[in-house]
Amino acid sequence: MDNNIKWIDFATMERFMVDVFKGVGVPEEDAKICADVLIEADKQGIDSHGTNRLKPIYYDRINDGIQFAKTNFEIVREGPTTAVVDGHHGMGMVIGKRSMEMAIEKARKYGMGMVAVRNSTHYGIAGYYAKMAVDAGMIGITGTNARPSIAPTFGVENMLGTNPITFGIPSDEEFPFMLDCATSITQRGKIEVYDKLGKTMPEGWVIDENGDYQTDPTKVLVDLVKGKAALTPLGGAGEDLGGYKGYGYATVVEILSAALQGGSFLKMLLGFDEKGNKVPYALGHFFIAIDISAFTELEAFKKTTGDILRELRNSKKAKGHDRIFTAGEKEYETWLYRKDKGVPVNEELFKELIIMRDELNLSGYDF
Repeated sequence: MDNNIKWIDFATMERFMVDVFKGVGVPEEDAKICADVLIEADKQGIDSHGTNRLKPIYYDRINDGIQFAKTNFEIVREGPTTAVVDGHHGMGMVIGKRSMEMAIEKARKYGMGMVAVRNSTHYGIAGYYAKMAVDAGMIGITGTNARPSIAPTFGVENMLGTNPITFGIPSDEEFPFMLDCATSITQRGKIEVYDKLGKTMPEGWVIDENGDYQTDPTKVLVDLVKGKAALTPLGGAGEDLGGYKGYGYATVVEILSAALQGGSFLKMLLGFDEKGNKVPYALGHFFIAIDISAFTELEAFKKTTGDILRELRNSKKAKGHDRIFTAGEKEYETWLYRKDKGVPVNEELFKELIIMRDELNLSGYDF
């Protein structure tokens, strides 16, 4: 473990985040939701979407006036199994939780429910919302578009967001099957972590406007905003390793995050107007809940799912490897490791915590 890492227990960090959100005008109940989403990422080891995102994404954007602390959750269209929501650039985590709650309630009545959202903001880890459905005995699916980052196959211009499509599926094990990943090889948040740690990125993650690989995270973060660099889709640049598949899935997420709800897409999500002024990102999301009991007995479903996962993990291992993992397993093991330790805070993140604490005059946090 890096000697420069400081551990802050989860309760303290979550309380701090609630106070920060409240300090910039987020109502207390909404602040608790926002902090819960971020701390859940830290618990699972998804550091790119936890406390690391507090200042650069939420704190700064609220202060810049491009995200609103008070969320106006407007249902603009609704049917028995569907709804369209306008988030009016409020807190994405609040919008996301309420939307999945709607999808789950509809699924309880009719077997399936889907809610599409427009004019939202960054909603944290997508897996949080899929897990809500899992906890209700359902299959949860969610996705979101994002500011342009990914270049299409054979292109070098960042057009699509990292556009995760996420599945949560109950099993009879101590953790569900949880596939929560971007449709790019990596995501902007992970590059931010590399930047804070001063690490060089692997080749293949990012290409520049000439199609050459870039590995300097500091330069890449600047060039992504300028449109001079782009993330590669899952499979990488070109077709040889199936990059067109990641490109295709990213496009599916873009369509479902924009076309159903009349939302913004592609370059409309840059976060800047034609004069270079910051503007809201106007992201779109979708949330799907599927009631398993409408198809089969829940316990039987969970047993079959568990059997599938166990057989996969018990299959023949490649040379040099003694374990095969299934989605959600590593995150569960990270939680077991971190539950008594807390959130790992590097030097750069620590500086951000101090800045927010001091600017908001928060007491009781002698980090």
